Amino acid sequence: MHLKGALHTHTTCSDGDMSVAEVVHVYTALGFDFLALTDHDYLLRPNCYDVLQTIQTDLIVFEGLELTVFEKGYVHVNRIKGEKERLHIFNHPSELGLPMDKVIDRIASVAQRIPIDAVEVTSKGFRVREYEIEALPYVKVATDDAHTRLGCGRAWIEMDGPRNKDGIIRAIRNGDFWNCYA
Repeated sequence: MHLKGALHTHTTCSDGDMSVAEVVHVYTALGFDFLALTDHDYLLRPNCYDVLQTIQTDLIVFEGLELTVFEKGYVHVNRIKGEKERLHIFNHPSELGLPMDKVIDRIASVAQRIPIDAVEVTSKGFRVREYEIEALPYVKVATDDAHTRLGCGRAWIEMDGPRNKDGIIRAIRNGDFWNCYA
């Protein structure tokens, strides 16, 4: 089955402008099949994703968390929960403001504590080609990191695979998808 998905979105559960229901509605209207809600760990309001149980949607909605990790400064890593599987994506390395060798070192240091599966090659949904290199030994994903309606649907992934959370996570880990940009 052909699937289109967003792996990095924010809601009013942390610092986003839209509620969980509004984010689900926007991505449904944009033709997405799956969506990861990844609000910030230090801002996340308790039980805010409970509302998902009341939303009627065909969208596969992953609950996630954007972790703040302190490693030679702070960085962000998305932890996305499937049914049994977990996916960890190193977020927006281009926003670190470091030379590539230091970015690679920072990611490797974080990977000693958190099993990094992929690295974003976008910044706020815009492609950053400098990170699409073999020296960065991880699967590369496009995300929009949407905090507002304007940011939704700038970058996403598409794949042909099973329509279930763990199957999607395994496909991403294996690099069985392609990056897309608006």
